[in-house]
Amino acid sequence: MAPGNKREACHEEFTLMKQTNLIVTFILLIFLSGDFALGSKENQRPNIVFFLVDDLGWSDVGCYGSTFHETPNVDRLAKEGMRFDNAYSTCHVCSPSRASILTGKYPARTDLTEWLGGRPERDFEKLHSAKKLKALPDEEITLAETLKSHGYATANYGKAHLSRDPRTYGFDEAITGWVRSYYHPFSPQYSKTLPAKKGDYYTDKLTDAALDFIERNKDRPFFVHMEHFAVHDPIQGRKDLVEKYRKKLASMPEGKAPGYILEPNPDGPALSKEELKALEKNDILKLHQEKRVWWVKQKQDNVEFAGMLEATDESLGRIRAKLAELGLSENTIVIFTADNGGMSASNQYRGINHPRKRLDSRFASSNLPLRGAKGWNYEGGIRVPLIVHWPGKTEGNTISHAMVTGTDFYPTLLEMLELPTLPKQHVDGMSFLPALKGGDHDRGAIYWHFPHYSNHGYQSPGGAIRLGNYKLLEYYENGGVQLFDLENDLGEQNDLSKVKPAITAKLLKMLHDWRRQLDAKMPQPKATASARSK
Repeated sequence: MAPGNKREACHEEFTLMKQTNLIVTFILLIFLSGDFALGSKENQRPNIVFFLVDDLGWSDVGCYGSTFHETPNVDRLAKEGMRFDNAYSTCHVCSPSRASILTGKYPARTDLTEWLGGRPERDFEKLHSAKKLKALPDEEITLAETLKSHGYATANYGKAHLSRDPRTYGFDEAITGWVRSYYHPFSPQYSKTLPAKKGDYYTDKLTDAALDFIERNKDRPFFVHMEHFAVHDPIQGRKDLVEKYRKKLASMPEGKAPGYILEPNPDGPALSKEELKALEKNDILKLHQEKRVWWVKQKQDNVEFAGMLEATDESLGRIRAKLAELGLSENTIVIFTADNGGMSASNQYRGINHPRKRLDSRFASSNLPLRGAKGWNYEGGIRVPLIVHWPGKTEGNTISHAMVTGTDFYPTLLEMLELPTLPKQHVDGMSFLPALKGGDHDRGAIYWHFPHYSNHGYQSPGGAIRLGNYKLLEYYENGGVQLFDLENDLGEQNDLSKVKPAITAKLLKMLHDWRRQLDAKMPQPKATASARSK
């Protein structure tokens, strides 16, 4: 070989070796980073299925105490994972709590404090609601966006309720909208996005979409935000399951406990026992609004709701079966929770003298032993079920007493995935990874702020704080406070605010300091008639 040709051949060989080394190095870097799948399930970061149920009460599922509702798949998840008995939503209505999960921030910090759309003000209310946002702010870096930046396929199915298309907030795919009927046609929003035919049930079809996404993305890490519209009203169970529960209810003894009680607003007019009994007989909307009292359901005997809930439970079972079929069960984190407490007080008022079918369409379930309902800062409005299944990491069939709230999912999931946290984003969240590993976890105080009137019983604007066993509620209309010892009074029946003034003062100061720190927006007094006339 001529010298020139030899030098050229050597140069080409060196160049080829260099290119090969660069390629090998690049592949190794990708492999070691773990942010992208290489076709091997063993080398993928864990998948996430975040199963969020709308308006599901703390005691609605079997593993949390329900004996009427049958939830075998949720109960199985609890046996295989960790169940939390002190988990909370960041708000007693949907949009703020959902935003907290995605942002790691309290509603008071983002100013997204009311469900988007909100309710109109009413003449009997003394305060103007605080200014309301129309959508989740664009500047927020959501959990979906962060996971997407690390190679995750992301999808949102169901009730996002943040005003905009979920793809705005980092989801690759989304099927969302408001449900007018759980039977096809579901609503105009779903006419093109969710293929269905007459007789199809919404919860089942939404699950079909999630299963399809999992199948298509089985070879890369994925995040499925399964935001079921169920068990939100219209309360409309799947027909076969409703019939099952009709038979079950008919076979049960009736019991002597009342089906409903009339609950007074602690911030409303003081009522004697005699006045309250008189109002129970005068089942009139206008009169109840004036006196600020509302019916609260006391029994889990709504067959339509039971049918909705079991269909939702089946959805969880189908998703987990698909994960098993694809060999993904051991590499998938499953989180099961709710966006707020159960709807034991109706969204729209219906008196208890109406026919049973009409009552079943409005009053979903009982939250007992908890007091109150969705739209209230009592435990029935904010305490939620939470189950975390983290294969190989969490010990099965365990109960954690650690306090957890919606802001905490963001940092916790990042730590579970061994990804960098974003403390400036999820500023109000605290990772509960220590609790998941069986250790102690003290996140300190949890706060609530709702500067609006509720459309579930017309509760006054108010806030709350829980620190340790004590919980304080403050009402903004008349400045009243209540203090409860949740360890000894889970049903919040014994107000200790006058008995324990030091604890009351301490918690009230902490709540006020927290609101000032976040620049929380407050409701404002309405102008008086005399002021308006000037």
